[in-house]
Amino acid sequence: MTDPQGAVELSPQDDSDTDAVEEEAGAAPTFILLLAGEAFADELALLRQWVDDLLVPTYLREPSPTLPWCPLWWEHEEALARLHALWLAWQELSDPEAGGWTGPSTWHRDHLDPALRELRSPEGPLWRCMTSAERPTHRPSMIIQTEALQPHAGFAPAH
Repeated sequence: MTDPQGAVELSPQDDSDTDAVEEEAGAAPTFILLLAGEAFADELALLRQWVDDLLVPTYLREPSPTLPWCPLWWEHEEALARLHALWLAWQELSDPEAGGWTGPSTWHRDHLDPALRELRSPEGPLWRCMTSAERPTHRPSMIIQTEALQPHAGFAPAH
């Protein structure tokens, strides 16, 4: 139905149809670092399958001192976060309804290339790991220790 100025008005039936479509589409996925327990394990299993079956064979070049990689990448929290974000973008942009005809190109330019530059940089999260295909190596990430901020006189943290 339209009003006199041509704007579309939803009737109660149309409104419920909109809710059903939104329900089918589902909520945005939860970022992996915010998951725990079984939800985390399930998401990690799907991500590992995508990395192992698509990303590594298609896009990763042989490891070298300037292009490190880690066979246990999921044990590096930054690598896990970056690869999950990359996978989420791939899921959306490889869907023709969401990404259109240029979705794959956008994914390569805006997501894949920057993510791989960061991940495989000699200063990136995997820098301590495999730098040669003949020597698979995994070294845990260095953990930066932080200390709790001690409030000074007159400082009251917001609650």
